[in-house]
Amino acid sequence: MTFVWPQLLWSLLAVPLMAAGYVAWVRRRSSARRELGGLVMSAGPGRGRWRHLPPALFLGAITLLLLSVGRPAAVVTLPAQHETVMLAIDVSGSMRATDVKPTRLAAAQEAARAFVQTQPRTTRIGIVTFAGTASLVQPPTENREDVFQAIDRLQPQRGTAIGSAIVVSLATIFPKDRIDLRMVGRKPDGPAEGNREQRRDAARARGGDPLEDLTTQSQMPKIAPGSYDSAVVVLLSDGQSTTGPDPVAAAKLAAERGVRVYTVGVGTAKGEVLRTDGWSMRVSLDEAQLKTVADVTRGEYFQADSATELKRIYQSMSSRFVMEKKELEVGALFAAGAAMLALLAAGLSVAWYGRVL
Repeated sequence: MTFVWPQLLWSLLAVPLMAAGYVAWVRRRSSARRELGGLVMSAGPGRGRWRHLPPALFLGAITLLLLSVGRPAAVVTLPAQHETVMLAIDVSGSMRATDVKPTRLAAAQEAARAFVQTQPRTTRIGIVTFAGTASLVQPPTENREDVFQAIDRLQPQRGTAIGSAIVVSLATIFPKDRIDLRMVGRKPDGPAEGNREQRRDAARARGGDPLEDLTTQSQMPKIAPGSYDSAVVVLLSDGQSTTGPDPVAAAKLAAERGVRVYTVGVGTAKGEVLRTDGWSMRVSLDEAQLKTVADVTRGEYFQADSATELKRIYQSMSSRFVMEKKELEVGALFAAGAAMLALLAAGLSVAWYGRVL
């Protein structure tokens, strides 16, 4: 339990003062009765040890009201409201590695199908694949058969552009925001992108106003990372980004729009040596970038070193997306409780004494 305005909790000091005032009043009243010769009415309904119940309930109502003034907040579990889930799946050559049986890509496809089956029917699911570039192979849809067919068509290609996958996913989620690769810098060892001339040329190519395009991109409203509830990105990769925009810069673009990116690292730290077309290379899981992407967007990173573990991770994600924890203000509950206590105190007081307290 936290409070948005904790400084107002000082008002709770009034509660013990009121309790002390009530005790003093009761003692003065008892003393006055003793001076009158003990002419006290015999205990009847609402008398005796229960006579202090209505004031106690009323004091409890005041306590709850003062607590509600501090705007209490609590983490509660509520149904998720994700309208769109973008699955970004790595189809680079390294996904042919067999350290995750039968291959990394085959295990990813099977786990993705199981994940799709567990999503609510009203959730739209889109598929982005990435290797040397990223492509939207299935626009967000509620038709599960279309999604399954898109997953089944995945084939290994060359290169790994994690940053491009994030950007294409964002462009799909926010089609009116004109998000493209020019809004993100390339990897540090590559040429810079995103300068004014390139964005102006891109605007002309789209038939838009270059000046308006630059202004729109520079003045795009930013919100708190992880605060956009309508869509999430689930990115699966072995983490070895070799081309395209810097994944961390792309993650910052997602964070500016409040979109969480959940990353899944598939493979083992040891990896294996891939041999094809006369060349060989060791492909092992590179977790560093995937962890950073998840951290920047307030998502979460998962590591899967087997097909069984990969399935379990996707099942865990499904439960997170169906039900999720949120911090909400619960001051209204305190106020409602205060109202109930006050009404009960008034009712007992009228029934026992014929007056309110």
